Amino acid sequence: MRKEDCFYLGKIVTKYSFKGEVVIKLDTDEPELYKEMESVYVEFGTNLVPFFIEKSSLHKGNQLRVQFEDVYSDEAADSILKCGIYLPMDLLPKLEGNKFYFHEVIGFTVVDVNFGEVGTIVHINDKAAQPLFEIDRDGTEIFIPMIDDFIKKVDKENNTIQVETPEGLIALYL
Repeated sequence: MRKEDCFYLGKIVTKYSFKGEVVIKLDTDEPELYKEMESVYVEFGTNLVPFFIEKSSLHKGNQLRVQFEDVYSDEAADSILKCGIYLPMDLLPKLEGNKFYFHEVIGFTVVDVNFGEVGTIVHINDKAAQPLFEIDRDGTEIFIPMIDDFIKKVDKENNTIQVETPEGLIALYL
């Protein structure tokens, strides 16, 4: 499986027992959607390797406690610790209304209700405390916080996102 054909679900963050159980921190608002999975892809360098799930249960909010087939020791669990977990794109639940996945809106045009067309989303910066739209406006980078109050409409048919930012925010970059 190629990484481009998958979405990032989370990361193996810790061991749970000496029998190989691990805890996956899920990168989702709906962890319950993933408690009955049969398998996942575990990232080893640039490769994704399928791992089959023997049993799993939700653990402390957005975490999943998992026993993988053939991972029955502390040492085996150590070998997958801190690895990323991926699933095929076709398993990604469809979102309605103004909800979107970060990868879906790359290339969308951002239009501010007061300013007009801002530019094209080239990246989502989710490393900051607040995720940001990284927008290219004719070679100038503009950052707009992804705050629900700012996002007025997501038009997936026309690849546009309408925002209403505080006065002067966009002008700071121009």
